[in-house]
Amino acid sequence: MSKLGTVVVGMSGGVDSSVAAVLLKEQGYQVIGMTMKTWDYQLSGGNTGKETGCCSLESINDARSIAVHHGFPHYIVDFRGDFGDEVIDNFVGEYMAGRTPNPCVLCNTKVKWNSMLRKAMALGADYIATGHYARIRHDDDRNRWMLSRGRDSNKDQTYVLWGISQEALSKTLLPLSGLTKPEVRQLAREFGLKTADKSESYEICFIPDNDYGRFLREKVPGLGDRLSGGPVKTEGGDVVGHHDGYPFYTIGQRRGLNIAVGKPVYVTRIEPDTNTVVVGEDQSLLCSRLIAGQINTIAWDQIPDGGIRVEAKIRYKDSQEPATLTPLPGGGAEIRFDQPKRAVTPGQSVVFYSGDDLLGGGIIERAFIQ
Repeated sequence: MSKLGTVVVGMSGGVDSSVAAVLLKEQGYQVIGMTMKTWDYQLSGGNTGKETGCCSLESINDARSIAVHHGFPHYIVDFRGDFGDEVIDNFVGEYMAGRTPNPCVLCNTKVKWNSMLRKAMALGADYIATGHYARIRHDDDRNRWMLSRGRDSNKDQTYVLWGISQEALSKTLLPLSGLTKPEVRQLAREFGLKTADKSESYEICFIPDNDYGRFLREKVPGLGDRLSGGPVKTEGGDVVGHHDGYPFYTIGQRRGLNIAVGKPVYVTRIEPDTNTVVVGEDQSLLCSRLIAGQINTIAWDQIPDGGIRVEAKIRYKDSQEPATLTPLPGGGAEIRFDQPKRAVTPGQSVVFYSGDDLLGGGIIERAFIQ
């Protein structure tokens, strides 16, 4: 038994989680590799001709071979039920409600840092670990576990980790926090890992062809026939065309509208109740204020009364922008940006920071056009 304890490492079969597992083994932890089977193409409606990514047979075999080569056990755990209930059902439901979800946030919160943590504790482990690029530390002044940017700002993944609880953070190791991606690949080569030069996947894992429309049509029988032909209206109410079904559009979208109004227009609003897509000029996408729900705070038990200055971002690759965060009755929050943001999208995450420290986040419920 290792003095450092036992850690279950989530192994996707990619280079990051592979290096994380071997690093912890080298540091003296008792490592258990765990690959989570979260979906399959037959059940989720994915493209069976393109089985790649974290749940493919190739990725599972890569993770297993690394575990065997480096002398630690490896398990494949079936989380398809949890993933279907928490991630896929939400994904479909959000699009049907006219919102644009971020399934990676839910997968991290509900599956990787919930289901996997429960399984790890059942195995008698002390910790879980992943190959995410972020840093965890305990702030003695706050008496809180804090999540911060790691060394590689280009690979920072804190935006998709805002939903993790204090209990889960206290049991999590992130061994790549002090490394850059090139350094991780170099370590993989030094460790002799077959994943050293494995390419990264950027599409949603259960939609490998990145065709959201196909996926929604397969999950909701008759969707296209039922919603196709709804009106595309201007902000003033004029009908300027017809759409293929409101779930196939998102705020800020320009391509695929198939309308001609003599000037560039974008989706500014989606109205599920009337099957309407509203379009307007770029100026109509500017928003200085939003309301968020499902708030999780990392830096505090709750958002300080009276509000607090933060830097907020509304997309993964977005920049952090100065804003005021104010708690609302019922557990929600209002975020007011100093400068307007473009295409604030309900269903996406808004995440707040202080410098490199992640303070918390929530799901955008409503955006207020200027």
